[in-house]
Amino acid sequence: MTDQQRISEQTSGTRLDPWFGAYAERTHGMRASEIRALFSVANRPEVVSLAGGMPYISGLPLDVIGEAMDRLIRTKGETALQYGSGQGEESLREKITEVAALEGVDAHPDDVVVTTGSQQGLDLVTRLFIDPGDVIVAEAPSYVGALGVFRSYQADVVHVELDAEGLIPAALEQTLTRLEAEGRRVKMLYTIPNFHNPAGVTMSVERRVQVLEICRRHHVLVVEDNPYGLLGFEGDPYPALRSYDAEGVIYLGSFSKTFAPGYRVGFVIAPHAVREKLVLATESAILSPSNASQLAVDTYLSTCDWRAQIKDYRELYRERRDALVGALAEHIPAASWNVPAGGFFVWVRLPDGLDAKSMLPRAVTERVAYVPGTAFYSDGQGADHMRLSFCYPTPDRIREGVRRLSTVVNAEAELVELFGTSARPDDDPSDVENPSPDLA
Repeated sequence: MTDQQRISEQTSGTRLDPWFGAYAERTHGMRASEIRALFSVANRPEVVSLAGGMPYISGLPLDVIGEAMDRLIRTKGETALQYGSGQGEESLREKITEVAALEGVDAHPDDVVVTTGSQQGLDLVTRLFIDPGDVIVAEAPSYVGALGVFRSYQADVVHVELDAEGLIPAALEQTLTRLEAEGRRVKMLYTIPNFHNPAGVTMSVERRVQVLEICRRHHVLVVEDNPYGLLGFEGDPYPALRSYDAEGVIYLGSFSKTFAPGYRVGFVIAPHAVREKLVLATESAILSPSNASQLAVDTYLSTCDWRAQIKDYRELYRERRDALVGALAEHIPAASWNVPAGGFFVWVRLPDGLDAKSMLPRAVTERVAYVPGTAFYSDGQGADHMRLSFCYPTPDRIREGVRRLSTVVNAEAELVELFGTSARPDDDPSDVENPSPDLA
């Protein structure tokens, strides 16, 4: 066989994709799931979506923000519309340190790298640290967008159990010890300590210290993903993990939940050496984050009362959480759920035998949508759970959505009682590798 014939054989395609054989190995699991396809229907206005974690943008003072953005372009347009620094605008990085200080993070602007949403920050960190086959330890369940990133870099995700107080330290210790004994290379712990997506739980302060001590002993980097930390419904913000350990923790933050996801501005606060590599990785990926978006967020933080806006959001989301939890108690009392102290999500365990993934098409037919629990595991678990989001619909729409959902749950429960079917693990968990923003 000639070299040309060998290349032709290796890159042969299919009728649907002439380049199928030319893709890199890491792309083979990249496909949209049937769950994602359903959301093209779920986004219709007649459907109550309890699925996506979309912030309630109408709660912003859009007229005030509009005037501020108009002034930005008129006075700083030549800068805003030009290329910028790969690390991000210094004035915004200074303000990011002020925001992070609310959670006890003592950082210098030089420690900050601005990213295109925290999702890009997660991608860059994974790109820097993960070789194919490396292990990432993550909570069970974990954020669907993170699992997609980890899989795209061919990492092996190992889940560790959490409970009402977050990640269980003893389970983490046991898991790391076992993986080391097996000779497997654990690179990082990925955790969402505050108002977890999807589980809604918050890691206790006592456990934060324990988790960090365990990771130090096992020389495991901690990646702290914290988009919801300022959206607690009671009391002051929890101290960030990075506030305890600046060298062992990489902190991911975002303005998508507290301001506007459309600007796509996130940030990473990292140890100095890691910061340097993050800047290089950013420049190789996108040259620089959007100057216009950065200056828009900088202007918002400089000219608007963003602290009062966060307070308003906390009250608004608390009302919606209460509407969701109250409707669940009224309409689906056979289920069980957490009552989150902040954030966007309620994690619901279905009555015995019900399968959230197989039930979803019927739910969409009844004009209500949710995310099945299987989306939040790398190993197919979670069929008996669903994630319900309360951030976007009004309280009345939330209550109506749960009422519609209850008709599906009750009908499914009757079938289980008649035929004895039960929830089963997802046979192909790789099909949620590339979630749309609707699932995030």
